[in-house]
Amino acid sequence: MTLPRIDIDDPKVDFDDGERLFYQGELFTGEVVEYQGSALVSLETYRDGIVDGPVRQWYEDGTLRAEGTMRAGFPVGESRRWHPDGALAAKRITTDDGHHPLAELEWDENGEQTLAWYAPGFDPK
Repeated sequence: MTLPRIDIDDPKVDFDDGERLFYQGELFTGEVVEYQGSALVSLETYRDGIVDGPVRQWYEDGTLRAEGTMRAGFPVGESRRWHPDGALAAKRITTDDGHHPLAELEWDENGEQTLAWYAPGFDPK
């Protein structure tokens, strides 16, 4: 089954105070894309107006910028972010409900680790 896809800049897109996405007055379920010029820079999956599913972002040159999964508006599992040259910039691991971070790791543009935090009791192996 193919999900409907809309552009976030479509004038029929609206958000309420709870940050739920509406399309043509209805809570939207499907994929939402964003372009900078002709370059696809964001793809998010929504269910009933809330980000729920895969999320991906790209730099304008097509290099992957970030990816992860959202559940009911919260990041779950592992999400990653990259520098423009494609080197890993950050990795975050959260619980399956998205309410508790388990690990946060960051690297600078030279590949040097600048942050390594683990929740007490979390085994990164």
